[in-house]
Amino acid sequence: MEPENSPPIPTPPTSSSLRWKILRRALRRNSENPSTLNQVSRRARHGFNLIPCRLVDEVTEKISVSLPNRDACFCYTLPLPNAPKLFLRQRLEDCADLNDFEICNRYDIDNTGLVCQWPSEDVLAYYSMTHLSSFRGKRVIELGSGYGLAGLVIAMVTEASEVVISDGNPQVVNYIQRNIDANSASFGDTKVDSMMLHWDQIEVLETAGTFDVIIASDCTFFKEFHKGLAQTIRCLLKEDGLSKAILFSPKRGDSLDKFLVQVEGSGLHFSITEIYDSDIWSRHKKILKGNESWPNYETDHCYPLLVTVTR
Repeated sequence: MEPENSPPIPTPPTSSSLRWKILRRALRRNSENPSTLNQVSRRARHGFNLIPCRLVDEVTEKISVSLPNRDACFCYTLPLPNAPKLFLRQRLEDCADLNDFEICNRYDIDNTGLVCQWPSEDVLAYYSMTHLSSFRGKRVIELGSGYGLAGLVIAMVTEASEVVISDGNPQVVNYIQRNIDANSASFGDTKVDSMMLHWDQIEVLETAGTFDVIIASDCTFFKEFHKGLAQTIRCLLKEDGLSKAILFSPKRGDSLDKFLVQVEGSGLHFSITEIYDSDIWSRHKKILKGNESWPNYETDHCYPLLVTVTR
């Protein structure tokens, strides 16, 4: 029996409380010093600049779906012969409201998919274009896709049999579906679908054990989601000895290492590749030397490693 005056045992913080704490800290810093967020953020406006893109007008480009006032449309020019244009709708930078965080709390998810196009997604999309045979004729799913750049690139140029682009945030999934609709004429015979997928609900999936390739980028940032992500990968991969997950993620301190502990704990195997593409590695070195502009660039936080996961 505990003494009457013993201090209460602290309960571990929930995912939602941690997110609100981060938001509160950011808002306070912003009010005290407007330049602080620019100093703290690891986000890059253009990342590694692997796929040229430009802001376009939906009317001029004859895009059939109109955009809300807070959205923008970007046209990506894929560096492949005869590749179609890819149109991606996303939020305007720094556009968020309290409803975004209310939805995050309701579904126990994060809001990063709405923030911007993250550099690791750009790397994943580019890598896919240089490894077409890894996807040809395969059933592919992207986890935590954000606006869906990599999944859409694979659907457009690799001749995959099917591509499912998923996220756990219903707002993000709405963007994914609109981006699928906007590019549907460029998919050829590839079937493309959006899907809301929460990594803690994999036991109800009818698609368990049906995917040849799983892709994801920068999905190991939040440590509380590591176990769910590892279990989701195990659940979705085919048991044929040939299926694999292709993940791109910076180390971010011990975050990636802790995720890999969960991968091993799920009975999966992994390998890490630092130099997986000569062009990406060259740009990384140029940025480190200051030959290309990327404020606050650090290898640990910005350069994504290639993690291959197999059964």
